[in-house]
Amino acid sequence: MAPTTIRVGLLGCGVVGGSLVGLLASRGEDIEARTGLRFELGPVAVRSLDKARAADVDPSHLTTDAISVVEDPDVDVVVELMGGVEPAGTLVAKALASGKPVITANKALLAAAGADLFTIADTAGVDLLFEAAVAGGIPFIRPLRESLAGEHISRVMGIVNGTTNYILTKMTEDGAEYADALAEAQALGYAEADPTADVEGHDAAAKAAIIGSIAYGSRIVIDDVHVEGITTVTPSDIEQATKLGYVVKLLAIVESFGVDGIAARVHPTLVPETHPLAAVRDSFNAIFVEGAAVGDLMFYGRGAGGGPTASAVLGDLIDAAGNLRKHTHASIYTAEPAHIVPIEQLRCEYYLNLDLHDRPGALAAVAGIFGQRGVSIRAMEQVGMGAEARVLFITHTAREADLRATLDDLREHEDVGNVNTVLRVLGA
Repeated sequence: MAPTTIRVGLLGCGVVGGSLVGLLASRGEDIEARTGLRFELGPVAVRSLDKARAADVDPSHLTTDAISVVEDPDVDVVVELMGGVEPAGTLVAKALASGKPVITANKALLAAAGADLFTIADTAGVDLLFEAAVAGGIPFIRPLRESLAGEHISRVMGIVNGTTNYILTKMTEDGAEYADALAEAQALGYAEADPTADVEGHDAAAKAAIIGSIAYGSRIVIDDVHVEGITTVTPSDIEQATKLGYVVKLLAIVESFGVDGIAARVHPTLVPETHPLAAVRDSFNAIFVEGAAVGDLMFYGRGAGGGPTASAVLGDLIDAAGNLRKHTHASIYTAEPAHIVPIEQLRCEYYLNLDLHDRPGALAAVAGIFGQRGVSIRAMEQVGMGAEARVLFITHTAREADLRATLDDLREHEDVGNVNTVLRVLGA
């Protein structure tokens, strides 16, 4: 049987786009032998024609007219690697509506407008695939969408941002200050010059919205996700967490709550050192799935980088091209908007770090505040003496609203010098 030729239009040709072009060139013959699909690179939209490109990128393919790539009648599949919500959203919608499958690594776009784009793709009968949008080279979305489609998933959580995981690893293993660890991450290319999206948790929140939408078949957008970053975590917090048997990680967590509720959140978390996620170091990512029938699963690997991300894009490209040849597509079904449970209703354990004044009865008074709000103390440790006294608490499972009320009372109490850090603790 003669191979089927698929012409690929590319929107964006940065690190990932250049790596994809290289993979198409180096792996083309093997892909054709295995799948019967022959990929040809078509037009490539870029912002500037003068920028240096990877050696595999032929300058004759480049154009600054992105819409011409989408409208090119010879383009069979569009790969979107521009990033951002616009103009990427308009271009992706137009490509899908015209009957062209789209592969994207654009988490921001999917978190903001994924449900609408899925509807356009389904109506047109073509694929919108996005394996690379969540965890770089880790093959996770396809197993979640297909292999686990019949599973009752109670919780999905993971380390989905390599920048913050690298920073926290350096702070944990080397005792580095946050600013120094961030500077090192930037020097290595793990963090952008403006790292806000990473360190404040927004990147992870976009990924949490995508994961939750697929895992629970409900529409979750980034504004549904409670977000806290890592900028307030100190080496002292990490040191104390280590002594208590925990590792601090920035986790994205999406979980079922009650009959039909879904909770989605991103925040620094004390992870028990015995949990598999605690061992995920440096810029690696991992996603942990808890299912009723399948039990616990973990997906682990490189979460970023040109090669790993391009590999995930290529896998989707092969999938979409095969479906195009068979006149079928993978439908992404997200029903009504999710019933999002406010963070105040959630229950978990907490770690608190307080400065107390050196007064008789101060500790008893503080413990009484916890009790008055119905928050039970599981463990307590004093660090230092006299004016330098600092007290660490880990609570039993408590309602977030009650914990927040406790914090308000503590901040106003005369025996409390300062409430330094509050972190959630991962429980069962």
